[in-house]
Amino acid sequence: VQLQAYGGGLVQAGGSLRLSCAASGRTFSGYPMGWFRQAPGKEREFVAAISWKSGSTDYADSVKGRFTISRDNVKNTVYLQMNSLKPEDTAVYYCAAAAVRRWVPLEYDYWGQGTQVTVSS
Repeated sequence: VQLQAYGGGLVQAGGSLRLSCAASGRTFSGYPMGWFRQAPGKEREFVAAISWKSGSTDYADSVKGRFTISRDNVKNTVYLQMNSLKPEDTAVYYCAAAAVRRWVPLEYDYWGQGTQVTVSS
């Protein structure tokens, strides 16, 4: 099982990026998926999650109204559209998938390798 995150990069404050995470090795269409991030010197934190049929989403307060999580179960891919980016959004972003069909997930069992997002002021 592999989660491949990509789409990170360097962007100016106020700009946008779209992260993608493609899963392989098994299908996650029936399970929640999410995004987390870890800034230098800080612990990993939750960013957003989406239920298996996209009927429910959850966001960290710090990104509400700016980030949108979505998924394409045919492509086995989850996305994170990030708008109005701020320097404090700078971090390595990780995608994750749960192995238990529960909303809200208690834990995530599969993790991607991370993609760097850097927002300059």
